Amino acid sequence: MSAHFSYLLPFGAQMTAPDQTLFRLWAPGAKIADVEIEGRGRVPMAPEAEDEGWFSLEIQCPAGSQYRYVLMSQIDGEITVPDPASRAQAGDVHDASIVVDPRAYEWQYPHWAGRPWHETVLYELHPGAMGGFAGIQQRLPELAELGITAVELMPVSEFPGSHNWGYDGVLPFAPDASYGTPEQLKALIDTAHGLGMMVFLDVVYNHFGPDGNYLGSYAPPFFRNDTANLWGETIDFHRPEVADFFTQNALYWLQEYRFDGLRLDAAQAICDQQWLERLGQIVRRDIGGQRHVHLVLEHDGNAAHLLGFAGGKLAEGEGADTPMYDAQWNDDGHHVLHVLLTGEDGGYYSDYADQPAEKLARCLRDGFIYQGDPSPYREGEPRGEPSGSLPPTAFVLFLQNHDQIGNRAFGERLTTLAHPSALHAAQALLLLSPQIPMLFMGEEFGAAQPFYYFTSHSDEKLAQAVRDGRRREFAKFPAFADESLLKDLPDPNSFATFIASIPEPGPAPESASYLSRVAHLLRIRSLHIMPHLRGAQALEASAIGPKAVNARWRLNNGKVLNITVNLGAETLSESLGALSQPAGADLLFDTGGTLEALAQGQLPPHSLLALLEERTVASSSGARG
Repeated sequence: MSAHFSYLLPFGAQMTAPDQTLFRLWAPGAKIADVEIEGRGRVPMAPEAEDEGWFSLEIQCPAGSQYRYVLMSQIDGEITVPDPASRAQAGDVHDASIVVDPRAYEWQYPHWAGRPWHETVLYELHPGAMGGFAGIQQRLPELAELGITAVELMPVSEFPGSHNWGYDGVLPFAPDASYGTPEQLKALIDTAHGLGMMVFLDVVYNHFGPDGNYLGSYAPPFFRNDTANLWGETIDFHRPEVADFFTQNALYWLQEYRFDGLRLDAAQAICDQQWLERLGQIVRRDIGGQRHVHLVLEHDGNAAHLLGFAGGKLAEGEGADTPMYDAQWNDDGHHVLHVLLTGEDGGYYSDYADQPAEKLARCLRDGFIYQGDPSPYREGEPRGEPSGSLPPTAFVLFLQNHDQIGNRAFGERLTTLAHPSALHAAQALLLLSPQIPMLFMGEEFGAAQPFYYFTSHSDEKLAQAVRDGRRREFAKFPAFADESLLKDLPDPNSFATFIASIPEPGPAPESASYLSRVAHLLRIRSLHIMPHLRGAQALEASAIGPKAVNARWRLNNGKVLNITVNLGAETLSESLGALSQPAGADLLFDTGGTLEALAQGQLPPHSLLALLEERTVASSSGARG
């Protein structure tokens, strides 16, 4: 049984009947506004109310029509611009917008209700590097067979050029034409649902890209003029029209495209943090009772107060005071694991270089490492909020992602930075711990290709500014004390840089071994851990060596998950305590010989042992801190 879905936007080009379209635009900095329709010319829009800045026009105009707005700006005079709420573009960000009939796609799995959050195993991918929407759709069956339950698309909103990370988007309602059509994106999501998989979208609400954003010319109140963030003008979320623009965007992706969740990029850079709470409440109110829908934050402030809602649907009796975000990306966890695997301690890794095993234990026990603690990297500035009361599923854990690879000078993956056996043990920890695991595309088969930062700006001045900015950034690092090394940095604007970032399997035996190991670990998770994560609780975690940790969690069936990991190159024989297999415990996973070695009072290098204890382990009074 097929069905059609459409979300009624209060702005943009909204079809009201067959061949009939309502155009609506907020342009408080424009005196006059027209719609220019291809083959028809300019048609005046009417102001809705004095001094409110809204213009509208309802006119006969079928789906597929190309249009632009022609405005008399008080700043720049007459300008021709795309629709800021364009549902699709006829080319790139500077080109005409297209009237889209959202109901043109017939959904094959309209009754899909999603999956609960604790069943999530994320796979982050770059749509262009996987062949666009159609290419991703083709890969879904093999990812589902591997044990992936959710794919997360890096931003798809229209960006300048044909290859870009997506964080330079300027038209947040339009899927980038280089990836495919709106219907192809819907087909990707529909196919995933048929396979029992969720699809998440990375959205950018903290800034617009530098090329193709015309809002400042005709809607200057969209931005604040008293502050800026790392990426440009600060968006003024205190303005109701601005806040609603992004609230509607979230609802649009979740309702019209039926995405199962959103990941909010760098949410700490949103000037009105209370908007985050309002967004979560609105999403739960409007959708939460119908489907499992998930919201995930990236937030440098470790915003624990926003987290903890791990169900996806509002239960009876839950209301506005319920935490509205399922989880946050656990950058703390990544950083300490990276330090343990590579020994790197420059930049923000310096915050994790001292007693890294103790910090990893805190991550596994409490989620965040920095919970209001002073950050040496930030010159002693406190960072984070207490998170020990949150469930393990409130944290998304990862060894690699687009940022942590691509923001390196040469985009190296851990396959080229870490000892293979240590990396295998860390991957087992990632996939078996109760925190929500995330893999980055190619990680499942041990890709060795770099993942670079790349753009495709047609404006050479802007392209050069990006190159210069990268050089300035890396010139601060000791590794580039010899400035001549900067000439070897890959050119972000080169097509070759994008092509070199597409992951490919290595030699067949090695790639097959990686895939087999990941599939095995995810089967263990699916059978023995995932079903019992709702309500799971960390009991204790402690460092048992310079790079070794033992951690225990009580699952909701009363059993205790016990993981011991040594990421160091040395055999440990001290401070191990009674870590041998408890009576009645089941072996879940052993990297090889760990159980036998522990029985002899030793913990091998680069090892992990996961046990499932039948008995309940009591939490000591000092277990959580």
